[in-house]
Amino acid sequence: MDTPSVFVTVSLVMLANGLALGVTTSSLPRSLRPAAIYWQIATLMIALGCLVFAYGTLLPAPVMVTAANSLLVLGLYGYYCSLRLFHGRTVPPLLVLLPVAAMLWVLVFSAVYPDFKIRVVGMAVVWLALMGGSLYELTRRSQEATSVSRRMLTGIFAFAIACVVIRAIGYQISNVDANYALVTNDNWLNPLSPLLLPLLPIIGTTAFILMCTERLRRQLQVAASTDYLTELPNRRTLAESGKAHYDRARRLGRGFAVAVLDVDGFKSINDAHGHDVGDQALVHVAARLRGAVRELDVVARTGGEEFVALLDDLATNEAFAAVERIRAAVEDGHFDESRRIRITISAGVAVFRAEDDTFETVLRRADDALYVAKAEGRNRVKLAA
Repeated sequence: MDTPSVFVTVSLVMLANGLALGVTTSSLPRSLRPAAIYWQIATLMIALGCLVFAYGTLLPAPVMVTAANSLLVLGLYGYYCSLRLFHGRTVPPLLVLLPVAAMLWVLVFSAVYPDFKIRVVGMAVVWLALMGGSLYELTRRSQEATSVSRRMLTGIFAFAIACVVIRAIGYQISNVDANYALVTNDNWLNPLSPLLLPLLPIIGTTAFILMCTERLRRQLQVAASTDYLTELPNRRTLAESGKAHYDRARRLGRGFAVAVLDVDGFKSINDAHGHDVGDQALVHVAARLRGAVRELDVVARTGGEEFVALLDDLATNEAFAAVERIRAAVEDGHFDESRRIRITISAGVAVFRAEDDTFETVLRRADDALYVAKAEGRNRVKLAA
């Protein structure tokens, strides 16, 4: 197959991939749609660039070369923008100057001072800058580094960068004139271009869609285990963590404590100031609780104005002191001084004992202690009997 035919074939496959991504984009959440749209546009740009290379002989050579290379650069620029948006980062406005400079470079060294080798070097620098930036965006997100699709896309960009370097060096040492055309078949490097270009639009698009899917799956997992308002672990997550602590305590003899915490007079806050202020109060309390425990401890919202703290490896006196510090942290927090809203909590604490047959048993003892704290006047910590 000659070089123009290869360009045509791969461009048609790219167009099909771009259209498939367009169908997928409509089903993505709003947070991912801008990135998907940029990726789709970038894929279409590269497909059009390949078509211009294939049928560009109908145009003056400088026009064909400038148009085709501009479309390819815009495609790589789109991929970089897509990955920044995917990771919640904005696109610097001045970044658009890079593809503009590349267009001017190609125009000058194809129409004004024709020089194929200089043109190739300039374009290679721009390609490497955009693909290197994309590679950086993919590798800087350490919490998602284990994603299969991310590793796949990272490998594609790394391979493409290597091919661009080999291609640029190959043309520099080849015996080509200033007006050399890529669509001929007289150089082994020429078919490399249409074979290299589909990596991102075809294989890369598949990896990008998978990356979006994996992001959605992670978000669903977080939503299933997190309280929507306070972003603390929910009752389900607490049950799983509690069972793990209980099993470890049985196996290793390592104790733990459970504190059930309740916001005092929360109904009066809702009645006097409205549910919006009540929600803000819960978020405030959650932040104070999160800041008052250790990293290895778990604080969860189990419903309404009730929270539970799972405190690891603490004896009775230590557990009481830890929960007392939590109570004081909430009391000392300034929630809404303009409305003179004072927030306090009551807490019941239970420490694991050998006769506890389940985690729920420990939790129930802590809950019973909470009722005692409420009955004795609130804003206090009570140890389970």
